[in-house]
Amino acid sequence: MIIGLDVGGTHTDVVLVDSQGLVRQVKVPTDIDNLFDSVLGGLDEVSKNIDVSRVSRVVLSTTLTTNAIASGHLDPVGMIVSSGPGLNPEIFRTGKHYYCVQGSIDHRGREVQPIEPTEIEAIASHLRADGIEAVGVVGKFSVRNPCHENKIVKILGKSFNYILAGHRVSGNLNFPRRIATVYLNAAVYSIYKNFFDAVSNALRAKGFVAPILILKADGGTVSLDASLQYPGQTILSGPAASIMGAVPYASENGESIVMDIGGTTTDIAVLVKQVPLLEPLGIEIGQYKTLIRALKTISIPLGGDSVIKVKDGVLDIGPERVGPAMAFGGSEPTPTDALVFLKKMESGNFQKAKMAMEKVGGLLGCSPADAAERIFSEFCHRLTVVAKDMVTSINQKPVYTVHEFLESYQVSPTELLVLGGPASCFASKLSEVSSLPVRVVPNARVANALGAALARTTCEITLFVDTERRVASAPEESFYKPVDDRFSVKDARELAFSLLRTKALQSGAKMEDIDMEVTEELQFNMVRGFYTTGRNIRVKVQVKPGLISEYKQITSTEA
Repeated sequence: MIIGLDVGGTHTDVVLVDSQGLVRQVKVPTDIDNLFDSVLGGLDEVSKNIDVSRVSRVVLSTTLTTNAIASGHLDPVGMIVSSGPGLNPEIFRTGKHYYCVQGSIDHRGREVQPIEPTEIEAIASHLRADGIEAVGVVGKFSVRNPCHENKIVKILGKSFNYILAGHRVSGNLNFPRRIATVYLNAAVYSIYKNFFDAVSNALRAKGFVAPILILKADGGTVSLDASLQYPGQTILSGPAASIMGAVPYASENGESIVMDIGGTTTDIAVLVKQVPLLEPLGIEIGQYKTLIRALKTISIPLGGDSVIKVKDGVLDIGPERVGPAMAFGGSEPTPTDALVFLKKMESGNFQKAKMAMEKVGGLLGCSPADAAERIFSEFCHRLTVVAKDMVTSINQKPVYTVHEFLESYQVSPTELLVLGGPASCFASKLSEVSSLPVRVVPNARVANALGAALARTTCEITLFVDTERRVASAPEESFYKPVDDRFSVKDARELAFSLLRTKALQSGAKMEDIDMEVTEELQFNMVRGFYTTGRNIRVKVQVKPGLISEYKQITSTEA
C-alpha cells in the first residue's frame, strides 16, 4: 500500500492505493497556519482501521515553503559571497546580513585570489552576535572548484544550525541564481525543520515504518531525510503533484493542457506525449530567480472559492479567498455558489447559493440566474485565456521537456485534462470556450494526491572532467577522482551513471525505478600554442522524472 498526500490552499487531499487501485480517499480542510495538523489529520483519516505496517511508502506534497516565501515569513540569513572579476556581488544582496569577501576562483577552477580567514572569522562573530542561525556561502565558480566555499564552511564551524555551500545546490553556472537558491534554502530551513521533526515523530508514533518521501518541484520524490539538506526543493511541489496525477491519462501522441482547479488557485501545465515541460533554468518565485529544478507551471489566484466582486457594473473574480462559498457556510459569493445555484454541483445549500447570486445579480442589474451564468462563463473564459497565453509563451522560446530539448518544436494542444474538486462541473463549458475536447481525469478530486503517491524518485549529477589538470569532479556530491589524459567522454558517462545510481538509491529510489539518461554531453579541446593540452568534458545525467513501475497496474482500474 502507498499513501499520497497533497496540501492545497483549501483542502489537504490524501489517498491510499494498492495494486488494485484507489482504496480510500480523504479531504480535510487545510489550516494554512498549522500545516502539520492538516497533514496529520489527513493521515489519521486515510489510515483508519488499516494495518500501517502494510504501507510501503508515504509521499507528501506540502505548500509550507511556498507559503513562507509568498508571505515573506523568512528567517534572517547570513550570506557570505565571493566573486572576483566581473559583476559586483553587492548587486545581488539578499538582506542585511550579506557580506562580500575576498577570494576568487576562475572558470577553470584555478585560484585567482585566496580567501582571508580572519575576515571570515570576524563575519562569523557578527552573525552569532546578531542571532543568525542559518548561513549561505557562495563563490562565483564554486562548481568548478569549491575549495573556497569548503574553507569558509570549515571556519564557520558548528556554531550555526544550518550552513549551505553554493556548489551543493546545482551543477549549473549562474551566479545570481545560485545566490538566490542558497538564500531561500537557508531562509526556510527552520520552518521546514520543525515540520520535518513533527511529521517524522508523529508517523513513527503511529507505527509507520515505511519510507517517508517528499515531492519536489520537478515532479520527483526524495526521502524526507534527504529533503532536509535542501528544503527549497519542495517549493511549488503542489503544482508538480497535479501534473503527475494527470500523466497516466494524457495523450501518448499529442500535447495536453492540464488544469487543476482548486478552491484557492488553478494550476496549469502542458504535457508533450505524457511528458511534462521543464523550466530550463529553475523556479522563479516572487522576486527570486533560482536554480531549483522544476516543472513548468502557471498558478493563478482563481478557484472555486474566489470572492466575486462587482465594481462599476463590472464582474470580477478573485484573487482573494476569504473562506468557503456561501453554499458551504461562507460569507461572500463565489464561483462555487454559481455552480450550486445552476445545479451543476449536487452538494451545498441551494438557498444560500441563491442568496449569493441574488447579491451579485443586484449589483449587476440582472437576475440571479443570469448572474450565475455570467460567473460561470467568465471563470472558464479566464482559465482558457491563461492557458492559451501559456502555450504562446512556450512556443516563443526553446521547448524543454523533463527528458529532452525539442529544437524548433511548436506546442499545439489537442486536449484539455481537468482535475480538482469542481473539475467535472466546468468540463463542458471549458470545452465550449477553448474549442478543445475536455476529459476529466479519473478520481479528479484527489488526482493530485495520486500523482504524489505514484511519482518516482528523481535526481541528477553533473560531472566535470579536466584532463589537463587530471581530475574528474562532481562538486554537488563532494566527489573528486584523479584521471589520466586518456579519460574519454564514454568514461565520463559511465562514471556519471554510477554516481547517479548511488545517489538515487540514497534518496529513496527503488532499483527498478532508476531509469537514467544523459541530458547534456559536451567536450572541448584545450589548446596552448599549436598543441592540444587536454580536454574539458561536461556530462549531466538524470533519473527520468516519471511514475513508479507499478503505476499502470494501479491506474488501469481507474481509466
